[in-house]
Amino acid sequence: MESEKTPAVMPLPAFKYSNRVILKTILERDDAGVALIGERAVIGGWVKSSKEFRKEPTVTAPVDDRADDASTKDVTCVEILQSRIPFIRSIIKAFAGSNYPVREKLEPVGPKPPRPSISILQVSDGSCAASLQVLVDSSIAPPNKVLPTGTCIVVHGELKQSSLRGKRVIELKVEKVLHIGTIDHDKYPLSKKRIPLNMLRDCSHFRPRTTTVASVMRIRSALNFATQTFFQNHEFLCVQVPIITITDCEGFSEKFQVTTLLEKAEKTEEPNAIENIEGVNLEVIKDAAREKSNIVEELKRSESNREALAAAVDDLRKTNELAALLEARENSKSKTSSIKTNEVKLSEDFFSRQTYLTVSGRLHLESYACALGNVYSFGPRFRANKAESSQQVAEMWTVEMEMAFSELKDAMSCADDFFKFLCKWVLENCSEDIKFVLKRMDNTSINRLQSVISASTSERISYTETLDILKKVTDKKFETKLEWGTALTTEYLSYLVDEMYKRPVIIYNHPKEVKPFYARLNDDGQTVASFDMVVPKVGTLISGSQNEERFNVLSARIKELGLAGEQYEWYLDLRRHGTVKHSGFSFGFDLAVLFATGLTDVRDVIPFPRSYGKANN
Repeated sequence: MESEKTPAVMPLPAFKYSNRVILKTILERDDAGVALIGERAVIGGWVKSSKEFRKEPTVTAPVDDRADDASTKDVTCVEILQSRIPFIRSIIKAFAGSNYPVREKLEPVGPKPPRPSISILQVSDGSCAASLQVLVDSSIAPPNKVLPTGTCIVVHGELKQSSLRGKRVIELKVEKVLHIGTIDHDKYPLSKKRIPLNMLRDCSHFRPRTTTVASVMRIRSALNFATQTFFQNHEFLCVQVPIITITDCEGFSEKFQVTTLLEKAEKTEEPNAIENIEGVNLEVIKDAAREKSNIVEELKRSESNREALAAAVDDLRKTNELAALLEARENSKSKTSSIKTNEVKLSEDFFSRQTYLTVSGRLHLESYACALGNVYSFGPRFRANKAESSQQVAEMWTVEMEMAFSELKDAMSCADDFFKFLCKWVLENCSEDIKFVLKRMDNTSINRLQSVISASTSERISYTETLDILKKVTDKKFETKLEWGTALTTEYLSYLVDEMYKRPVIIYNHPKEVKPFYARLNDDGQTVASFDMVVPKVGTLISGSQNEERFNVLSARIKELGLAGEQYEWYLDLRRHGTVKHSGFSFGFDLAVLFATGLTDVRDVIPFPRSYGKANN
């Protein structure tokens, strides 16, 4: 029937939860979008860069709007000359006097209309590294609204072959603007081009709009998905471990304590305290009070006018009040900072005992491995380390796994396979972002990833063998001297993987003094069944161990290190009841993003980094 219409075919599928087309589906096609020319779509995104192209003005004959009958009167040549050349008009007026009408030049009424133009925008919606060229005519949207970098737009238009020379294959000619999210250009932090990464850290809520950080976050997301895929494919179960714990999971780590007692102490401060006086120095205020007191005394002696004396007395009173308030606040802070664990009533705290933010979830994972077999967890871990480091911040995401019925060699093999899987996943699923990484960040990243994939296994050497190898090095001087029983420093590890092997190396059987208490003691009584995977450019990426399953040995290690035994009673229960050999590792997820992207500071690959003195939002 004629009333029936064939349903429209949508070659460009819109995002399921909105009517816009994701730019990745246009820009990452094999034909670069050529087959889509002529199609219409709604796209949304943020302006990355822009320029304005002025149209040539159209020449039209001037119209005298003041003359109602202008269309019915003849215009002579002299009148035309008068209207075009002011000098001729002046001569005619001087000689003819008032007997000859002179047509005056008409001035435009109101502001001069802007010249028509086209705004050429490079728009990105964050789905891919490339941006789409969008053309907006000034008759559709004012250039000053859409040109500024950072402006958000949602537009409907037609995909056309690019009208400008360059790398762009297609562009979108806008037919209708659906939304404009304007910016304050003077305050928007990304208005300037090529802002250094260290400066971007101060505006972490805006930095994903930069191409660099956006590419890093897409790679990070891919690594996240690859992590889940690997463990799910290998029959591991995901277990969420607690972030708040009573257990020091390593025995010697710097922890964040969780408490509500300080909050109660702060509420005892003066209720009418003046706000925003932290930057005022108490000694400076006291000096000012002394000077003002002298001024009051001089005014009293000199019998000056009462108004001046009253003003000085009032000023002195306010200064003394401020000094008293500052002194009270400093005393309050001193009392608060002096609160110690043995001086407070833990029974009044939220958990009624000491609790911390976890530094590792491996101990808790063990309890589930001893019931479910193979388990893993993925989440934030916290260390209260004030030392400045490019590879360590207060909050970092960590992948941890535990396997029952396994030994050290099994954990090392799993770590090898896992890391190789991640490198391959990034190359296969982040090709466009890796190309951007090669161009803008690190031109060796692909070679580094491919070297991991191509190797059958990582080089495996014991701690003792590593020392022997490094002691034979003669072409480099190290700052610290190698001694058996100490942890290998960054300079030694870097030389080992960056200069000597140039690929990942697994170092195993470390001295017991440099590894956590739960690592299984070897038969020599000096080393433990532990390992570190060290990779180029990053250093130690994975640390693992076979854990001590023998009750007597583990209990002796806890006492030997002077650890609080009551914290580990639940952990010892796993050895009392149904003990089994088991092993696992911790994987620095943020450091893996560093390895893949070639960046040098972990704060640039974490969405909202928290480091000593820095927690901006």
